[in-house]
Amino acid sequence: QVQLVESGGGLVQPGGSLRLSCAASGTIFSINAMGWYRQAPGKQREFVATITNDGSTYYADSAKGRFTISRDNAKNTGYLQMNSLQPEDTAVYYCNARVLGRPGLRIVDYWGQGTQVTVSS
Repeated sequence: QVQLVESGGGLVQPGGSLRLSCAASGTIFSINAMGWYRQAPGKQREFVATITNDGSTYYADSAKGRFTISRDNAKNTGYLQMNSLQPEDTAVYYCNARVLGRPGLRIVDYWGQGTQVTVSS
């Protein structure tokens, strides 16, 4: 079993920055990809960014140029640096990890509990 714990959310003014962290623990052989999704009130969960185990990154159009995803493989931890935040970025942000627990097993998707990001003056 794998647990993902997010941190770093909070209240920030428009134009401000936040850095989210996602720490994975448990039975982990490798993490193929780590990603961030968000869900605003009344809306469906949407993709924000992802990073593969070779460091390739992919972003939603809304995140390009403002958000940066990174990971520390030694710590099994992912990060999302968010700059120039706007009210429309307000949402619960969820971490996702595609984990191989042991060689020969299938890759399993895990989700964190979410962290609230509120952008307001």
